[in-house]
Order: sequence, then C-alpha cells, then structure tokens
Amino acid sequence: MTRYLGSPDFAHGRPSKAGVLLVNLGTPDDPTPAAVRRYLAEFLWDPRVIEMPRALWWLILHGVILRVRPKRSAHAYGKIWTDQGSPLMVESRRLATAVGERIRASHGDRVQVELAMTYGNPSIHDALERMRSAGVQRLLVMPMYPQYSATTTASIFERVTAELSRWRWIPELRMVNQYWEQDAYIDAIAASIATHWQAHGRKHLLFSFHSIPKRYFMAGDPYHCFCQATARRVAARLDLADGDWSLGFQSRFGREEWMKPYVDVLLHDYSHTGPKQVTLVCPGFAADCLETLEEICMQNRDMFLSHGGEAFDYVPCLNASEAQVDLYAGVVASHAHGWPEFSGRDDPAAREASRHRALEMGAQA
Repeated sequence: MTRYLGSPDFAHGRPSKAGVLLVNLGTPDDPTPAAVRRYLAEFLWDPRVIEMPRALWWLILHGVILRVRPKRSAHAYGKIWTDQGSPLMVESRRLATAVGERIRASHGDRVQVELAMTYGNPSIHDALERMRSAGVQRLLVMPMYPQYSATTTASIFERVTAELSRWRWIPELRMVNQYWEQDAYIDAIAASIATHWQAHGRKHLLFSFHSIPKRYFMAGDPYHCFCQATARRVAARLDLADGDWSLGFQSRFGREEWMKPYVDVLLHDYSHTGPKQVTLVCPGFAADCLETLEEICMQNRDMFLSHGGEAFDYVPCLNASEAQVDLYAGVVASHAHGWPEFSGRDDPAAREASRHRALEMGAQA
C-alpha cells in the first residue's frame, strides 16, 4: 500500500535529481553485548543469509545463538573498535563522502550520494527517505560487494525494492550487481599487493574470501566462481606462477559444510609444511572490518605464527583510498550513463521549473 507522508513524492516544477546509494553489510552501534545482539538478531534473521525453515531457525537463533554469541562477538569488536567507531563504518563513511565529493565536482548538486547498511544504522529505509525528501527521481544502488552473492547483494536489492514499493512515485531504478570484472578493481587490488611487497618483501599470496554454505553454491549461487575468477585475474596481473598463490574461504559458522578450502585450515597446514611466509589479502571486502582485522589479523595470524609460521603480512582493504574512490566513481558513471544529471543535458522538469521561475519574476516585476 502506498504511504502518505508529510511531503509528497513529487513536487511540481522541481528540477530532477539522481541518487546514488552505497550499501555495505552493517555493524553494531557499539561494542556491547546488547548492541551486538540487536545487530545479530536483524542480520541472522534475514532468509537470504540463513536458508532454513523459519520456525526452526527462530528457535535456534533466539534459544541458542543470541544467548551466547553477542558476548563473544562484543569482545571481538572491542579489540578493533576505534575512537571514531567501528572500522567498517568509519571507512565506509569516508569512502561514501569521497565518492560524493568526486561526483559533485563533476555533476554538481543534482546528484545525491548516501551511505546505508543492510543491517543496523544508517538503515536503507532512512537513506531512501532522505533521497525521497530531496526529490530523487533516478536511483542507482551500488552494493559494496565486488562479487555477487544471494546472501549479500540480493538481500540489498530486496530491501531497497521493498521500501520503494511503498512510494507513490517510484524512481527510475538501476542496480549494480558486482564490479569484480572491472579492470580498475583488479588493478587496484594488484597495485595494493605490489606496494605492500615493496615495503615488506614478497611472500606466498593467500586470497581470503568470506565463505558461504556449500549448499548455496550447489543451488546456483555464482559467488564461488566469481571469487576464483577474481584471484586468477589478480595473480595474472602480478605475473604470479601457480605455486605463488592460493585461495581460501573464511568466516564460516555452524556445523554444515561451507565453501572450501578453509583459510584457518590452510594456514595451520602452511605453518607445518609451508609456505611459512604468507601475505594475505581479502579482495571481497571493500572496507576493513571484524572479519579482516580481528579474525584474520589477530586470530589467524596468531595461530599461524604460534604453530611454526615464520612471517604473516596482511594487505589492508582498499577502504577510502584514491584507487577505490576512482573505482566507485567510474562504476557509478558507467551505470548512470544517459541520465541527464550525469550527462549535463537539460531535462524537461528542470526546464519547466526554470520557466515557472521566470514567469513568477516577471509577474512580480
């Protein structure tokens, strides 16, 4: 049903405006068990994330997981929390701000860039409401995930379209499925690794991607293939031989089988049999977060070194680097091609508004 709010979705005579919505996963508001519990309750209840009969999953989630995991996760968040807040939020905001400044420098204030989180704050609902109030008539949604997965990208699409379905005037909508195929993305990842090696020395390169349950892959989720293709392209850009690099998946939970090989198992094996000097990179994350800073740089690093590994380096995510700002601005420009707000062309709404202002000024004179 259409919502009737304080201001209409369309204001006659207002110049057209385009919106760019950047969406990342989300983070608790603070590193406390209560905040983590609220965040996990929303995140883990998403049927795109956990594909299980709802009644059974509700009992497991509320009867077991949300009674145990929030305290443990809050402790992990506390180890990486900064004075500015969650690293994922800090870096995502910096990136969105820089992308917005880049776009406004080229196209003016007819393009509005907003950041949202799939779970937690700032919510997709609130970001879209700000765009609705500003008169956005064309909307580009860009998930901050290089590789498509039904567990991440598709969840964003569902939440955005659910919100828009309640608008009276639905904006023209375009969505970015993924951007791992972009040369700018491959170049940026490869350059970050090469720069790191210049400073810290070249080691065996281990790509780590967030895992998904194997049954999701068997049901048709293409994410695993996209991760493999990403690693191969980056390795080729760095001119690496097959034995110079490997790939694994991290962040599994529960008892079912997830995509393999598991990064922690790989590192355990490497610590005993080699390679004993490793550089690890996480190309599937746009911004550093709990999974990269605590799971990889603390848990896995400590395990690897304590079991016989000799050196462990981590290449930070692209975060708000100039390379990633260039990448995002380029992806946005490509997908918004033809929209008047991005092409500089006049549009009927803006022309009509200008005509009305001229008539009003003439009447006043």
